[in-house]
Amino acid sequence: MSDGIALSEDLFLGGKVRLLQPVDGYRAATDPVLLAASIPARDGQCVLDVGCGVGAASFCLAARVAGVHLCGIDIQDTLVDIAQKNRALNDMEDRARFVCADLLSRPMDPVPNSFDHVMANPPFYEAGSGHRPPNEIKARAHMEVAQGASLQNWVDYMLRMTKPKGTVTFINRVERLEETLAALKGRLGELILFPIWSMSPTGTQARGAKRFILQGRKGIKTPLTFANGLVVHEDDGSYSKKAKAILQDGDGLLLKP
Repeated sequence: MSDGIALSEDLFLGGKVRLLQPVDGYRAATDPVLLAASIPARDGQCVLDVGCGVGAASFCLAARVAGVHLCGIDIQDTLVDIAQKNRALNDMEDRARFVCADLLSRPMDPVPNSFDHVMANPPFYEAGSGHRPPNEIKARAHMEVAQGASLQNWVDYMLRMTKPKGTVTFINRVERLEETLAALKGRLGELILFPIWSMSPTGTQARGAKRFILQGRKGIKTPLTFANGLVVHEDDGSYSKKAKAILQDGDGLLLKP
């Protein structure tokens, strides 16, 4: 549980969302905010946040769509406990709940095929690759563990939880794009690949895209579409107009070109 862990209280979406999170360990940044902004949820719909952590994506989505109902699942009981505290902090007791479970165990709570939208920010790194952070909470959030859930397992679970024609959405590092597409082959349609650049690809500080959002619909067969994507920062380091509207004002992010 989270007792005894030092927490900070941070503001997201210009203060619309208050978030307790560990001072040392995994800390939400822009990825869950962008993920939440990309979900085309409507009032009354149900959304599952897989690997929810402290609930950053869930609460950012709830702040934008007033009537949405949210469920989060995470294997780390410490983070789920903090998410429960954040539920109270943001007055979301009647709209959000969080479950501690291992998706490999195929838990029946939450119920399969019951969500209009399923979203996730899976671990960036495969088990055994890269430098493992010394903080265990951060390590498990950023890196797969031996004998733990692989990206393929995440994909299988997310599809299992989604209603027919519901959306499945990922945000991850571009290094995992090929693996993600392979895991989804023939299983989602209306796929949209949306690159995220830290700096403009045509500006003086040009760099390749580091992240992507990939969204598709279950039971649909239409082919993949490439979107223009999002530039997060101007050359001077300030937020782009579009990124500022999302990250500070809570606007949605339309993925379709």
